Amino acid sequence: MEFTINWKEKMAFSGVTPSGHELIMDAAPEDGGGNSGARPTELLLQAVAGCTGMDIISILHKMRLEPSVFQMDIKGERAEDHPKRFTTISIHYVFEGELPEDKVIRAIQLSKDKYCSVAHSLNSEITVSYSINGTKGKQDI
Repeated sequence: MEFTINWKEKMAFSGVTPSGHELIMDAAPEDGGGNSGARPTELLLQAVAGCTGMDIISILHKMRLEPSVFQMDIKGERAEDHPKRFTTISIHYVFEGELPEDKVIRAIQLSKDKYCSVAHSLNSEITVSYSINGTKGKQDI
C-alpha cells in the first residue's frame, strides 16, 4: 500500500488514500495548526477501533450472529514526554441483540490476538529515508 501526503499550510497535510478517499490532518491552533482536520493520534485510535470492529462483525457474521447495536468506546493514554506515544489503548465493546457471550468473547479474542492488522502494526519496525530537491539522501535514517 502506498500513497502520498502533501503539506498544505501551517500544520495541515492532506492526501488521497489508495481507496480514493481524501484524508486531512491538522494540529490545534495552540500547536500551530488551523484545526482543518483530525489529529494523527485521533486517526490512529480510530483506525485501531475500525479495524477490530470490522474483524468482530465479520467473525460474528460467520457465526451467523447479527448484533442490533455495536459500539466501541476507545481510550488512549499517552506518555507525558516526547514522543508522547500511546502507553495504553483500551477498547470497550458494547453489543445489543441475541448474542451468546462465549461467541462474542471468541470474536473479540480473535480480532485482538490474530486479525487486527492495525493494532499489530503498532509494533512494526519503521524505516525512514529522505530526498531533498529530488536527490535521495546518502543514508537511511
